[in-house]
Amino acid sequence: MAYDNRDKIDFGKERIPRLFGLIFIPTLLGMLADVAFILTDGIFVGHGIGSLGLASINLVAPTMMAITGLGVMFGMGCAILAAIHMAKNNIKAARINVTQAFLASIIFSLAVVALFYTFPSTILGWLGVSEELVPSTMEYFLWFVPTCFFIMISIVGSFVIRLDGSPKYSMYATVIPSLINIGLDWVFIYPCGWGLKGAALATDIGTMIGAIMTFYYMFFRTNTLGFYPLKFSKTSLRLSLRNIGYMARAGFPGLIGEAAISIMILAGNLSFGHYLSDTGIAAFSVICYIFPVVINVYIAVTAAAQPIISYNYGAGNMARAKGTLFFSTLVSISFSALVLLVFCITPKTIISIFLTPDQQAFAMACSGLPIFAAGFIPMAYNLSVIGYLQSIEQSVKSVFLTLLRGFVLVIGAFAFLPHVLNENGLWLAIPVSEGLTAIFCTLVFFKKRGKA
Repeated sequence: MAYDNRDKIDFGKERIPRLFGLIFIPTLLGMLADVAFILTDGIFVGHGIGSLGLASINLVAPTMMAITGLGVMFGMGCAILAAIHMAKNNIKAARINVTQAFLASIIFSLAVVALFYTFPSTILGWLGVSEELVPSTMEYFLWFVPTCFFIMISIVGSFVIRLDGSPKYSMYATVIPSLINIGLDWVFIYPCGWGLKGAALATDIGTMIGAIMTFYYMFFRTNTLGFYPLKFSKTSLRLSLRNIGYMARAGFPGLIGEAAISIMILAGNLSFGHYLSDTGIAAFSVICYIFPVVINVYIAVTAAAQPIISYNYGAGNMARAKGTLFFSTLVSISFSALVLLVFCITPKTIISIFLTPDQQAFAMACSGLPIFAAGFIPMAYNLSVIGYLQSIEQSVKSVFLTLLRGFVLVIGAFAFLPHVLNENGLWLAIPVSEGLTAIFCTLVFFKKRGKA
């Protein structure tokens, strides 16, 4: 029999550091497993296929970020609304929101898969793939497309499962697929010799396992937020579309946030390719493989803080919501400072994990890593503030800051700084855009703070 286990994880009364830790630790472990896969994938591709293989995967990465963004939009939007309903003890409404979020994610992901398979050449053209890299990138892209469906289901599930009081299961649903990914990556790239096709197929299978685990939980393991039977009358469909619209609006900053990563990678690929050719893209791709180590920790912090903030916002306890923001921001910034120190001291050791010193991209990546890492501290602050505003339904403010951070400033930085500072300007684009965003975040947050 299903039961409500909110007494086990009490969002309204438990001490914030302990409550945050109960959600953050398993969430972080799951994220780190995902990072382990990304890093291992980069190592296998970099050494087993070569630097141009890394470049091909990096060119496709924005499509993965777009799909992830849709998953985050529906997952976080659903979690925000469901948490508010739970705070008001309206469990039926919360379950309806969950069911509608999964249904919407399935429809959208299938539409994206169909789009990618119908217009692959057009998609690769938009991504800025050079003629030399078209064959290898197309090979990876066509085998990678099924991942788009599986990953979206898994992302929505991770938000729901954590809110349902089972962060450990959410962790397992990330760790197990990642381990399968790693094992199959090695098998398909080395013994089988399938190259980029093998790397993509390993990702397909791993993410499929994650989606299966998500559905298993939703049908057989839920505590409170199980699926609710939906009606298919005109009125019910109209209400479902309305609720999906609410979820999309609440979670839209999450979509924009993931799109911002896509824009960062896309703008970086185009800029590095323009100034430093495919070798520059290969060097930047190594940094993009390392980047998830940091960004996934920020995502774990935001994901752990979100249900606490949203629940207490729904309960009218803004002091606890703001206390959670302060604590989570402190965690993120402390981590960022440590990472920056490590990257400044040992860049060659880190880059050698992916590339050998004889490759031209090696020296570029070594010189660029410490500069790029300077943006991590303001990035941690920005994501914490944006996540807080999103969690309390201040979507206009969070969307404004996300668009400013992920589109306007980063595109401007990549377009302007290389003209002034040459190669260093390419690496400084992210630190400069994040630093400017931090100023705007502070102005937005502290303006009429009492109403935030």
